[in-house]
Parts: sequence; C-alpha cells; structure tokens
Amino acid sequence: MNREIKNKIKKAGMVAFLLYIAALIYFLFFSESYGRAGFAEREYHYNVVPFREIKRFWREQLGVFAVVTNLLGNVVGFVPFGFILPLIVRRARGFFLITLLGFALSLFVEVVQLITKVGCFDVDDLILNTLGAA
Repeated sequence: MNREIKNKIKKAGMVAFLLYIAALIYFLFFSESYGRAGFAEREYHYNVVPFREIKRFWREQLGVFAVVTNLLGNVVGFVPFGFILPLIVRRARGFFLITLLGFALSLFVEVVQLITKVGCFDVDDLILNTLGAA
C-alpha cells in the first residue's frame, strides 16, 4: 500500500475514533434513556464482586432490553476501541496492549461514573468492556 492511502486510512481512523469517543461519552454520561437520575437524586452505587451483576441479569426477569443493553452493550461498546486504535497508533497493534488500554479506558469511565454519581462503578462492566476491546 502506498503512503498516500495509508495517510487517508489513518485520518479516517482518527475521525472515526473521535466520533466513537464522543458517542461513548454521550451514552455513558448524558443519555437520559439509560436510567440517569437527576442531579439531586444521585447516590453512590458500586459493585466490586465479579460476576454478581452478570448473574443477576441472567437469573432475574429484567426484560430483553435491559439484558441486551447491559451485557451485550458493554462488550459491543468497546469493540470499536480495539479495532480503530491500532489503525491510528502504530505501536498499539498488539493484543496485550490493546486489552490493557481497553481495561484502562473502562476503569477511567467507571471511576468517573462513581465520582460523578452517574451510573454505577461495576467490576462486571470492567470485565465486559475489556472483553469487547480485546
């Protein structure tokens, strides 16, 4: 592949990555349709027991939308990270590094959700997001 085509792919990847990050921020922190409470009603919520929420979603009748949004959404939401980042950062092409960076991004998101009381810090989300990035 010639240099011009590589540069176009890299630029398109950068645009796609920025759009992906913007969409991720919107859905994780601002989307009203995913159960965000008003600022006055916010409380700290967290789960540090691995697989607790995953088991709860499978055992309880929470509805198809809730199961798909939580379980599949956490995996699929980080798949673009694992695909696009290697296109724009040459050194980020190894499986281990992408998995580690996906975990770091997920941990950052979960900590911000805990601090801002938007959503819940959930170790299961860390597991599913990291799986998606990998």
